[in-house]
Amino acid sequence: MDTLIPVLVAVPLAGAAVLLLGGRRLDAFGHWLGVLASTASFAVGLVLFFHMLGQPVSSRAEHITLFTWVPVGSFQAPVGFQLDQLSVVFVLLITGVGSLIHLYSVGYMAHDERRRRFFGYLNLFLAAMLLLVLADNYLLLYVGWEGVGLASYLLIGFWQHKPSAATAAKKAFLVNRVGDMGLSIAIMLMFSTYGSFTFAQVFPHADSASKGTLTGIGLMLLLAACGKSAQVPLQSWLGTRWRARPRCRR
Repeated sequence: MDTLIPVLVAVPLAGAAVLLLGGRRLDAFGHWLGVLASTASFAVGLVLFFHMLGQPVSSRAEHITLFTWVPVGSFQAPVGFQLDQLSVVFVLLITGVGSLIHLYSVGYMAHDERRRRFFGYLNLFLAAMLLLVLADNYLLLYVGWEGVGLASYLLIGFWQHKPSAATAAKKAFLVNRVGDMGLSIAIMLMFSTYGSFTFAQVFPHADSASKGTLTGIGLMLLLAACGKSAQVPLQSWLGTRWRARPRCRR
């Protein structure tokens, strides 16, 4: 069953690639392709969830390594996924709620000429979120983090012809850089302390690390979380203005 874990990320990522690169020939049904990609990922998540329920507690963590991303001496950055009891909850939350958002957007974006591109951005957001919660190391988690930031920027500024949308997207982009700085510094501190990025090698040695290093890592992670959470008020602020947006005619 561990071979299904990469499918969770691959399906919405492939949907985003097709929708964004397929051109106008997909305008008529592209939105349904986006919904299909999100619901398919949710179905795979359900299969993995019920499979995990049938396993003993000690065997409920699934791990798969696809390839080594950056092999440079002692610097090893694998591309691997880890599915455990915590991450499977987030997988179901992301894909389940994400599928409902996709379905709601079918009607909400019915009169927009660029609806296909919007659903491509939604699929990209879904894939980045799944990569964020399924990564088995902090460097790959950072890639998912950046993907979420990119998709957020694209979605917030989707109606860039409106000054409010363009301004909110720029603010979200700048605020997100604060979180990026904190997370990147924390990852550097982890590698210098433990010699690895992977959760399996970092967590067992965390108790023996110096309090100063752990405090520094914690502060950087807190800075990253604050930078990411600061986007929420921007999205809410922008959402109140999108409700009154003019409808585009075909």
